[in-house]
Amino acid sequence: MTVPLERDGMTIVFREVPALVCENCGEAFHDEAVTTSLLKQAEQAALAGVEIDVRRFAVAT
Repeated sequence: MTVPLERDGMTIVFREVPALVCENCGEAFHDEAVTTSLLKQAEQAALAGVEIDVRRFAVAT
């Protein structure tokens, strides 16, 4: 799944993000660990001064 995040003029797109899919409606969602990792990686990118970035999702250690 692809997840775009925007904040304060920064746009970062994460590709190949693992997602869970509801069997009833087909909606995709992320568990707490994936969400935490996405937000942590986006924060690190913001601190590094990234304005636009596309990256493959990696589980943060």
